[in-house]
Amino acid sequence: MDSRTKRRLADAELDALLRRALGTGVVAVTELTDGYANAVWRLKLDDGREVVLKLSPPPDLDQLSYERNLLRMEAAAYELAAQAGVPVATLLCAGFDDPVLGGDYLLLDALDGVSWNDVKPEGEAALRRELGGLLARFNAVRGEVFGYPHAGIVGATWRQAFLAMVGALIGDTERYPTPLPRSAAEIMAVIEAASPVLDEVTTPRLVHFDVWPGNVFLDVSGPPRIQAIIDHERAFWGDPLAEFVTPTIFGELAEDDPLLAGYREVTPLELTPAARTRIDLYRAYLYLILLVENGPRQYPEEEYARLREAAFGSLTTVLDRLVSASSGGRG
Repeated sequence: MDSRTKRRLADAELDALLRRALGTGVVAVTELTDGYANAVWRLKLDDGREVVLKLSPPPDLDQLSYERNLLRMEAAAYELAAQAGVPVATLLCAGFDDPVLGGDYLLLDALDGVSWNDVKPEGEAALRRELGGLLARFNAVRGEVFGYPHAGIVGATWRQAFLAMVGALIGDTERYPTPLPRSAAEIMAVIEAASPVLDEVTTPRLVHFDVWPGNVFLDVSGPPRIQAIIDHERAFWGDPLAEFVTPTIFGELAEDDPLLAGYREVTPLELTPAARTRIDLYRAYLYLILLVENGPRQYPEEEYARLREAAFGSLTTVLDRLVSASSGGRG
C-alpha cells in the first residue's frame, strides 16, 4: 500500500547506496509494494546476487512513538530468530543513520519463494501447524526488559511496559486525531482495569506481532513448506500470547486451530480465561495501531477504508469484552 512514510529513491541513489554498503552496483530495480511503512526494493546486483533493501521513512517525518528506530529492532530480531532456528532471510548489512541518505536501512538476501499472501497452496492446515511451531521457537528467545527498548518505551514488569505502550499510542492521537469507538481516556481506563492479568507474564519474550500471510514466504517447489518469516519491525519484548493476534486478525483463536496445535508441539500453552483476556488486550492494542497509524502514513482512502472499518468494529467488540471481563462477566 502507498504511504507517506515510504521514501522514493532514484535508481542512481540505490546504486550509490549498494556500492557503499556491499561494494557492488545495481543492474535492475523492482519496488515491492506489499508493505505498509518502509520503502522496500528487490535489487539485482552486477555480481549476480539479488538482495532486498528496506529503507526507513524520511528522518524528518514525525512517526508514532513506538516506531522510533524500528529497523534497529528488526535487525536484532533477524539475528535472534536465526539463532533460535526460525527460518529468516539472511541479514547482509544494517546501516544506521546513513550519512548520505539519512535514516536506517537493512540489506537482506532475496528469497526465491513466494509470499503466502500471493498463493493458495494445498495443505494450508499443515502450513499453519508448521507456522505455530516456528512462532513458539521465536517466542522462546528471552530478553532483559519488557517493551520497545529501541523506542524507549519499556517497563520493569510486563503490565508496566504494556500500559506504557498503549499510553504512548493513545498519546499519539494528540498529534494525529483519530476517530475511535470510545474516548482516549475511556480506552485507557478499560485497558488499565483489565491489566492485572498481565502480571502472569514474568519473563520478556521476543514477539513478532506482525505474522500475517504477506510476511510468510513459502517454498512451493515440492510440498509447500515455510521458507522464511520476514518483516520483524513491529517486534517487542513481552507476552508470547500476543503472537496469536495477527494470524487471527479480526477473528478469534479457536482451540482446533492448527496454529495452536503446532505451537503446543514445541511448548505447553493453556488458554485459560485470564489468557483469553490477555489476548483481548493485545487485540485492542493492534486495532488501535491500525487506526492511529494512518495519521503519519496517510494511506490512500479507497485502499484504507475497509481496513479502518474492520479495525474500528473489532476494537469496539474487544473493548466491550474487556469491560465484561473486568467486571467478572467472563468465565
